[in-house]
Amino acid sequence: MTVSRYEPTWQSLKKYSVPEWYKDAKFGIFIHWGVYSVPAFGNEWYPHNMYLENTSEFKRHRQKWGPQSEFGYKDFIPMFKGEKWDPDVWVALFKQAGAKYAVPVAEHHDGFAMYRSDYTKWNSANMGPCKDVIAELERAVRSEGLKFGVSTHRAFNWRYYTYSNEYDTVNPESSGLYSSAHAKDEPASREFLEDWSARTKELIDKFRPDLIWFDFGWHHDEFAPYRPMVAAYYYNSAIEWGKEVVLNYKDKFPEGTAVLDIERGKLKEIPEYYWQTDTSVSYKSWGYIENDKFKTVTTLVHDLVDIVSKNGNLLLNVGPKADGTIPDEVKQLLLGIGDWLKVNGEAIYCTRPWLTYGEGETQVATGPMTERTAKSFSASDIRFTKKGNTLYAISLAWSGEEVQVKSLGSKSAVTIDMVSEITMLGSEEALSWSQDENGLHVKTPSKKPCRHAYALKIVFKDSL
Repeated sequence: MTVSRYEPTWQSLKKYSVPEWYKDAKFGIFIHWGVYSVPAFGNEWYPHNMYLENTSEFKRHRQKWGPQSEFGYKDFIPMFKGEKWDPDVWVALFKQAGAKYAVPVAEHHDGFAMYRSDYTKWNSANMGPCKDVIAELERAVRSEGLKFGVSTHRAFNWRYYTYSNEYDTVNPESSGLYSSAHAKDEPASREFLEDWSARTKELIDKFRPDLIWFDFGWHHDEFAPYRPMVAAYYYNSAIEWGKEVVLNYKDKFPEGTAVLDIERGKLKEIPEYYWQTDTSVSYKSWGYIENDKFKTVTTLVHDLVDIVSKNGNLLLNVGPKADGTIPDEVKQLLLGIGDWLKVNGEAIYCTRPWLTYGEGETQVATGPMTERTAKSFSASDIRFTKKGNTLYAISLAWSGEEVQVKSLGSKSAVTIDMVSEITMLGSEEALSWSQDENGLHVKTPSKKPCRHAYALKIVFKDSL
């Protein structure tokens, strides 16, 4: 749909349509890199928790760094050097992983901007690594032909820190980082709201992002008039640029005005709208910490397949170290996903959902923050994607000598004479198949073509 201009109203914003490039991309990389990678303890909420008594971060901070009045979060900034950072190395890895877009955090709740900002001196170009991280990443990402996005978490900065005379957070000289001291339940000031709006527009104007991802924080009532204003500004800017863009939100946006993002969770069925999951390669933290607990390649591939079968994208996060290097465990996970996509990418990229997302007995937890309750998939769990006259049936475990696709039985809308060919991606072996009321039965290759999940390519004589 071609829209001449958006007004800052939800009715006008419902004219928005999700770009085809985004629906084709399926897989992106999220990057949480910031000052919080220096303490590398707990999770990326260390700046918040270090000022809360009785937390492990509070105790750890006093033991290792001293009282928060003498050594506050701001004092980690000179230690955040990024001395080994090479954006081209990062992007080369993301591309090997099969990602089609990259989304670095431009500013987290901590208030430290990772780009040269006209609105705050507390930024990576002035302090820490003394580099415009977002600008350098934009160059590297776009030079490799990937789409470039940014995320902003700043809205929660107002409520992020604890103010006490025992902490450095009450020092007016640091209010640009911590926000000005205020009562715990006090709504964000007009000054903060206007500054938040200006910084958001600055990100849009400076980087012309293909995607902008908003964290929670702006769900509070005082942000209500700003939400449609910022969305309209972004969409109208994109019209001027001649680009189609994506805005990711978690809540407080009406359906059809942007793309819903579900943090660390999925959906049980195919929704009518397009959506995205954001999750991390590890369970404990989004930013780098010591002794994190990492997922497996199988888990991540299964997440990708399940989400794509249900009309969604996966935005997978990595947390680099303070020196700018990506941990070896993370590299291996990304390369493992890339290896799988090299074999099976045609069943993922540029596909669309079929009549049903799939079949199998394993129940998928739905909604945000549910991934820890997820159960492992079995060979009976199959997910479908389609492209033209081809249906892909992706088995989430090796089934042995035969794959049985129950949804394609003789009583289904698919009959055996409609099928012209069945192969398994990554294998050149000719496969035999048959159909009865219990399903479509396909003899598997003598050798597994890959690991993690196995895609049957079912070509029909006519378009699906």
